[in-house]
Amino acid sequence: MSIKKVYLIRHGQTDYNLESIVQGSGVDSNLNATGRRQAELFYEKYKHIPFDKVYTSTLQRSMQSVQGFIDLGIPHEQHTGLNEINWGTREGTRITPEEDAYYHSILQTWCDGNTDICIEGGESPDLVYQRQTPVIDLILSRPEEETILICMHGRAMRVMLCQLLRYPLRCMDEFQHQNLCLYELDYTGSMFSVNKYCDVTHLQPSRV
Repeated sequence: MSIKKVYLIRHGQTDYNLESIVQGSGVDSNLNATGRRQAELFYEKYKHIPFDKVYTSTLQRSMQSVQGFIDLGIPHEQHTGLNEINWGTREGTRITPEEDAYYHSILQTWCDGNTDICIEGGESPDLVYQRQTPVIDLILSRPEEETILICMHGRAMRVMLCQLLRYPLRCMDEFQHQNLCLYELDYTGSMFSVNKYCDVTHLQPSRV
């Protein structure tokens, strides 16, 4: 049985990341200089991989992070189902102590198992899970795509990893992420396994 290999990455750094401003699905930011360098380093490390398809969200920071692979002529699809969670009224605002306290209370609510609760004006993890499911089903319905690259966003990535690895959504914070980190997974046709977990070794300067 052939194994489908999935390289799942988070987008590179943006100024919003650097300045602690909430992004989410409603803020279509660009990579900053550090983020572009992270994308270059990932490309240099993995350009030899024979990807059959590149999947991204519809947000620029996601596409810019894998532009090197798209420029090689690898087929590329964008899906809104891969967009970041909608953080509602917090999107585009700097995190204040009060906002941080509310944010952590929402995270605790989700960790307690109440993943149907939406952040004010935004989405819940359950809603993100539901919009991701058709994209995952589409990807898994294509056996001819044996090796794929997916670039998306931090919270949405945590939701997807729960879905792929059959974890309850209340456990999503067990999956760490950093800008341009990599999860490498194998799919046997019935289950996923993890080969690399939040790997960022490609971002470390090489030593001669």
